[in-house]
Amino acid sequence: MWEVYSKMELKEQLKKALKELRKEKQRKFDQTLDLIVNLQKFDIKKNQLNLLITLPHKIKDKKIAGFLEVKNKEIDTITPEEFKKYSDKKELKKLVKKYDFFIAQANLMPKIATVFGRVLGPAGKMPSPQLGIITGANDKTITDLKNKINNILKTKIKEASIKVPAGKQSMSDEELIENILVIYNSLLKELPRNKENIKNIELKFTMTKPQKIKVN
Repeated sequence: MWEVYSKMELKEQLKKALKELRKEKQRKFDQTLDLIVNLQKFDIKKNQLNLLITLPHKIKDKKIAGFLEVKNKEIDTITPEEFKKYSDKKELKKLVKKYDFFIAQANLMPKIATVFGRVLGPAGKMPSPQLGIITGANDKTITDLKNKINNILKTKIKEASIKVPAGKQSMSDEELIENILVIYNSLLKELPRNKENIKNIELKFTMTKPQKIKVN
């Protein structure tokens, strides 16, 4: 009973916080809603967390490129013949900056690791078995994967305050709350001490001050 109550209570607090944030001065762009989760009793060095969270509501279309054997009309493609261009570090850095996500055909991965790994790895953009490595590169497989990636939130916990995008100001409160709760619950599952590791959460649009929410 307590679990249900606390989830409902959190939802109400999120509603109030969004109401306050929407009272702020309107901007000329669609602001991002940031969710900030402040941790406690959590050792960053001991607990390296990499999360892939599937959101119920897409925040934006991601820029996706594919390392594929042949060009594909569904996606910006880099074929093995073009790999040599990226031995130039400037070109490599430009490529990594341009795209949010990379997918790849499995048989090309050893070559991709050699040519692109030194920059894609540290940027957290290396194609992974979890999401991004495919065996066949037909149009349907690539379209399905693109749709899946567009609903994915990928985050790496590097410090005791986690800041992730949860939506856009143009989305409804209901959609934003659903996204927030999915992120929050996914994080809870990964934290060693569950809710004890969370000090509080904050919500803010790009240009607003944060609204603080207690969760205990």
